[in-house]
Amino acid sequence: MQEALKDARKASLEDEVPVGAVIVHQGKIIARGHNQIERLKDPTAHAEIIAITSAANYLGTKWLNEASLYVTIEPCSMCAGAMVLARIKNLYFGASDPKTGACGSVVNIANHKKLNHRIKVTGGILQEKCSSILKDFFKKKRVKLN
Repeated sequence: MQEALKDARKASLEDEVPVGAVIVHQGKIIARGHNQIERLKDPTAHAEIIAITSAANYLGTKWLNEASLYVTIEPCSMCAGAMVLARIKNLYFGASDPKTGACGSVVNIANHKKLNHRIKVTGGILQEKCSSILKDFFKKKRVKLN
């Protein structure tokens, strides 16, 4: 999760919502991502999506069934759906997202009974650090607006 936090800080420096993600396969980080929505003008450019695409390219396969994804905030429905489609084995996230979290908070796409794949989900990893980077970012945004 420390590595995902590094990517979240990178996003913050680029004035992106500070979310970072890394994918680990066989004990090695094979992909990283941070939010790039503003830079790319792409609403799908979430940290998780960028990391999944990079990991699939690295491994040369669409299946990431032996990979673990670490992300600083609970994934949204788009990202959780992409993780199910990629067959990610494990998800570790930092802060819960009570507004759009799709791995247990609002909905649970990661473990939906009707889907063909389920992800082992562990939340609350370095929760305070992951939460504070987001809170600090939005606090600074509000100050700029006033």
